Amino acid sequence: MTTKDKPAVQQSQSEIKFLEGPQSRFREFRFAWKVMMEFVKGYRSLAFVGPCVTIFGSARYNEGHEYYDLTRKVGAEVAKMGFTVMTGGGPGLMEAANRGAKDVGGRSVGCNIVLPFEQDPNPYLDRWVNIRYFFVRKTLLIKYSYAFICMPGGFGTLDELFESITLIQTKKIKDFPVIVMGKEFHKEMVEHVQLMKQRGTISPDDDQLFVVTDSVEEAIQVLKEKSIKRFDLRPEKQKPFSWLFERRHKLGRQ
Repeated sequence: MTTKDKPAVQQSQSEIKFLEGPQSRFREFRFAWKVMMEFVKGYRSLAFVGPCVTIFGSARYNEGHEYYDLTRKVGAEVAKMGFTVMTGGGPGLMEAANRGAKDVGGRSVGCNIVLPFEQDPNPYLDRWVNIRYFFVRKTLLIKYSYAFICMPGGFGTLDELFESITLIQTKKIKDFPVIVMGKEFHKEMVEHVQLMKQRGTISPDDDQLFVVTDSVEEAIQVLKEKSIKRFDLRPEKQKPFSWLFERRHKLGRQ
């Protein structure tokens, strides 16, 4: 274990301890305070990044893989529309999406999870924030986005995908477009959604909460129709407060 890894390992141990059950009042309050400060840090870092599209995807598909190339293209096309490309900030397909945005001079931000392995901020980010707790990170990835694009990935990617769909299903957030890229990769997932529909565990029209496609052009058209036009997206009007030491960060190619 390197010195760099130790803070992340210590943080993991504190989470494990918290999830073991009731703790002392002081320990519970201290954990709640840490969580609040994580949210505040995220708000301060991401408040002025502009309308975002969040792209989820595996950290384990690297340059040269077909999904890396596809994700890089998706990131570029999303950035061309004027959106800020937001990802989990790490390697693999997250890097590809951010890289695609930078290829075309677009805006690129990340919400990086602090882990003892596998994840450091990728080099294609204009701005990023390091977050210790997965649930805080997921909230930030959803909070600033007007659409979600899910590339092939593992447990974490599916967790982010289904959390987004659940929030839309339960009306906790607006009916933002959710686009799943990769028909072959997600074939069994789509079949399971149809099974849930047949068994009545989701509503008959819940399978319409997301679109599955292999076409970047179709994905972009969905964004145009169901995000830009539906929500009449315009440049952010919110201004920094100098008395809070806020400032608008310049993103993208100047």
